[in-house]
Amino acid sequence: MNGKFIQASQVEWEQLDWGQLGWISRPVFTGARDVTVIEVILKPGFGHNFHMHPVQEEVIYVVSGEIEQWLEENKRVLSAGDAVFIAAGVVHASFNEGGEPARLMVTLGPCDGEDGYVSVEVSDQAPWNTLR
Repeated sequence: MNGKFIQASQVEWEQLDWGQLGWISRPVFTGARDVTVIEVILKPGFGHNFHMHPVQEEVIYVVSGEIEQWLEENKRVLSAGDAVFIAAGVVHASFNEGGEPARLMVTLGPCDGEDGYVSVEVSDQAPWNTLR
């Protein structure tokens, strides 16, 4: 396959405690090998706690809303149009401290596993368990 058109109705949405993942491109759906793309919606007051992707680089682009973005022990508030690049194996976290949902476009590469995405949670480990 040389590519695939993806209609909004084809995006598979996954509900999580902290928000939603809209799978736009992953190996099982598009046959991608090098890039996984996810639309992420963070509910107000929630976030994706400290984690890392051992073999994947990541870019998080804020489409709307505002997030508290952690990159290791550094944090910044990112608004619509802002982004962060995260190298493979780097611990990071994203939290929505605003009153509206935050919509993010997340790109990871290369693909890792059938879903194209592997997350290792570390929020229960020092120093990550003391930062918030």
